[in-house]
Amino acid sequence: MGIEAKRIAFDKECRESLLSGINKLADAVSVTLGPRGRNVVLSESGELKVINDGVIIAQAIELPDTIENAGATLIQEVATKTNSSAGDGTTTAIVLAREMIKAGLLAVTFGANPVSMKKGMEQTVREMVKTLKKKSHPVRGNDDIKAVASISAGNDEFIGSLIAEAIKKIGPDGVICIESSSSAETSVMVEEGMKIDKGYMSPHFINNPNKSIIEFENAKVLVTDQKIASVKEIVPLLEKATQLSVPLLIFTEDISTHVLETLVINKMQGMLNVAVVKCPGFGEGKKALLQDIALLTGADFLSGDLGLNLEGATSDQLGIARKITITSNSTTIVADPSTKAEIQARIMQIKKDLAETDNKYLSEKLSQRIAKLSGGVAILKVGAHTETELEDRKLRIEDAKSATFAAMDEGIVPGGGATFIHLSGQVPFIKESFQDPDKQIGADIIGMALLAPAKLIAANAGVDGDIVVEKAEDRHFQDSISSWVSGKRIPNA
Repeated sequence: MGIEAKRIAFDKECRESLLSGINKLADAVSVTLGPRGRNVVLSESGELKVINDGVIIAQAIELPDTIENAGATLIQEVATKTNSSAGDGTTTAIVLAREMIKAGLLAVTFGANPVSMKKGMEQTVREMVKTLKKKSHPVRGNDDIKAVASISAGNDEFIGSLIAEAIKKIGPDGVICIESSSSAETSVMVEEGMKIDKGYMSPHFINNPNKSIIEFENAKVLVTDQKIASVKEIVPLLEKATQLSVPLLIFTEDISTHVLETLVINKMQGMLNVAVVKCPGFGEGKKALLQDIALLTGADFLSGDLGLNLEGATSDQLGIARKITITSNSTTIVADPSTKAEIQARIMQIKKDLAETDNKYLSEKLSQRIAKLSGGVAILKVGAHTETELEDRKLRIEDAKSATFAAMDEGIVPGGGATFIHLSGQVPFIKESFQDPDKQIGADIIGMALLAPAKLIAANAGVDGDIVVEKAEDRHFQDSISSWVSGKRIPNA
């Protein structure tokens, strides 16, 4: 059997190949940017998909040249991390990354020190983030929510109204899940459920690599405050889940490395459909959360304090969840309808406990538990006439959902690249504090890169990007350039 040869490249050849791969991926994605951005057609296993989502397009690209592919992989990681942290803005992130890398490689070719240059870039970004925080405006009311969601969904006011309706029902701390409808109609419904601020213990449990998440339906749930030290303790439960062909989610106080590795290996070999989440918090707060999870899913809370040991537990003590979504930092559970009465009873009991306590810390924790249990989960049932239309609409709703929650958390600024243009104008003032010329180059790279999104939005609309940037520089910070390139006035979001 022959050994595949490795290609080795240095200096200019390596930089040029990396940049070529970066450009190929960025070119494919960047055509989708802006209100007049185009779609991209992907072929997966002979099936054609029309996509407008940056991270999905980026992840589908693999180049034959190994070094070019390494460059493309760098940009894929930018998109994936942006999607994981913000849920939207992946195309803009790719455009910015390409411009920074391109200018940075050119500067290094002409002798700039990459370490000093990087420090200059990082310091410049930190100063600009401070400005962003000062300039951002909080999202106020249903109209703002609808505007943000509509713009993120490609100026689709129907999707904006859906997101606004869902948030009105569940509140700003609620959870929105997106599912396919059995009809062509799209609707919103609220079900019992909760979100926990802890994600999977291993990325090897992921079963939806496009979104880097775990998705289970009609899953069994094990809830325990005991450390799982041996596989033997849970073998009967694993065997039962496999026999029933249902996924199993384990909520636990802790788990040994050996047990976790065993579960991962069996998952990767297709023998188990399982995931593990370590419960957040500590002390009584952690125990209370585990009790709430057990109640939500109808599971027995396997606690040593209650005399319910993990070893010897039966499948009857497992709970069930209609749907579970696990990311790297959160777990969302949609409850089975059978537990609704118990959930309402628990909420009433916690409210009674809240009314009887004078402890500020305890009051805060009890209020958080009430919010988690009573907020529920909004289910958006997405309908369409074709599979292609359905996938496109679901992706747009996902982007709109993420952008809206981010806006409610951190506020809004002018869109269309306008904010980046105004931030770019700060570079000369930021540079004044840099003595090192290579750090100044780093600041200039950030300044130049920030002009790229607006230019590209304009170019995709058939407008000269340089003219748009020039006009935007003369306008007030709160003005958006989107109206100039889309042919209609769009709220400043």
